[in-house]
Amino acid sequence: MEETNELVKQRIRKVEELKEMGIKPYGDPFCAEHHASDLITKYKDATKEELESAPAACSLAGRIVAMRDFGKAAFAHIQDATGKIQVYLKKDLLGESYKLLKKVDIGDIIGLKGRLFRTRTNELTVEVESFALMTKSIRPLPEKWHGLKDVETRYRQRYVDLIVNPEVRENFAKRSVIIKGVRDFLESKGFIEVETPMMHQIPGGAAARPFKTHHNALGVDLYLRIAPELYLKRLLVGGYERVYELNKNFRNEGISTKHNPEFSMLEFYIAYKDYNYLMTFTEELITTVALKATGSLKINYGEETIDLTPPWPRLPMLEALERNGVPSEIFNDPERAKTWGRANRVDIPEGSSLGKILDEIFKEKVEPALIQPTFIIDHPVELSPLAKRKPENSSLVERFELFICSRELANAFSELNDPFDQRERFQKQVEAKEKGDEETMWMDEDFVRALEYGMPPAAGEGIGIDRLVMLLTNSQSIRDVILFPQLKPEQPDRSEDEQ
Repeated sequence: MEETNELVKQRIRKVEELKEMGIKPYGDPFCAEHHASDLITKYKDATKEELESAPAACSLAGRIVAMRDFGKAAFAHIQDATGKIQVYLKKDLLGESYKLLKKVDIGDIIGLKGRLFRTRTNELTVEVESFALMTKSIRPLPEKWHGLKDVETRYRQRYVDLIVNPEVRENFAKRSVIIKGVRDFLESKGFIEVETPMMHQIPGGAAARPFKTHHNALGVDLYLRIAPELYLKRLLVGGYERVYELNKNFRNEGISTKHNPEFSMLEFYIAYKDYNYLMTFTEELITTVALKATGSLKINYGEETIDLTPPWPRLPMLEALERNGVPSEIFNDPERAKTWGRANRVDIPEGSSLGKILDEIFKEKVEPALIQPTFIIDHPVELSPLAKRKPENSSLVERFELFICSRELANAFSELNDPFDQRERFQKQVEAKEKGDEETMWMDEDFVRALEYGMPPAAGEGIGIDRLVMLLTNSQSIRDVILFPQLKPEQPDRSEDEQ
């Protein structure tokens, strides 16, 4: 750290020296007409002789990420938003302005003009005819990242991560392609994008703990939304038939490789359809986006090769449990289910309903085996207070969860539109909350009132955008696909305070 502090002091001195020379260390705009990767692509086949006989003029701006000074000449690599290109700075050509190079360091941003040529090693290079310092970098760039401490620094100082790790920039560029692909697909199917409130008086639409705040003027507590579901279904009552929202949700839960308290979620609703329709629809949506983002339906994720080719298996939840060694005798007996679960090292919270117990067993015994795309369908009604019951078995609901690589990627169901049944299920959620379950839903009288006006039969779905991006970029942690993930507060670095 002492070495870093000394380098910072040296660069600060250079800032003052530049000012004394009449040079702005944080300069004016620069008209860059080209980008590095565009030049490399356009002239990749141009020979040395062709570039000499027909000079290709260029101007670009970027950050110096490497430099070798040979006294009367220097080679550097300039990195812009598209990539890197080598540049050659020669004293004979630059004249007096070559002196400025002594004040330039790796990390500085410059603008330059010149012409393309090929070096003796045949590398396409810009021979610089003029250059200007645009921004003086005070802190030196790290030479490399390694170890857990640096992984933490990568997330905390994402701006540096993006500079030194091109693959990180590529992943976030791919994230943009994925999100655009989702929007394009839905809009091609007649959906309209809407925005619903981020602050709710009653948190609903999912089983999760909310973040709480207070509105001073209204004198009421408000909650950051855990899901937009109940507002989107109000729009179905109002006459919209196909709506979606792609935005942030907030859940006051733990942080892990799969969870961030602020995350991106797609939710969409379609009138007059059911969960069977949505399974086929989901296959089409994800495969369409995957092809746009990766060019293939066979993708690598960690050590696995995932085949997204539809159709994907549809497996009832209870059958999935039985296939993975869970005895069917416990499916209708909460005490036997709890006893079996605890005997098999499954953490069962006190007061859990039968459905909750089976869900905890499912997480431990089934989810790890769900590598290839699989729809787990027909869940216990206690787990799904907003889903429609199965006509042939009222203890189950028409719901599916999509699992890929042992992670839930999507959750959907045929929407409950019976106001009497909905009120009753909300009441059971309230009773569970009174017994200590902080993740159950609240009673939402206005939503029940909306259903009393009449909501058409409908199907709705939520897809975790961050997890979809993880899958399609082969990222093992959700922090790798969120530009600025939540982290513990940074501890002060005394050595930096002493600078």
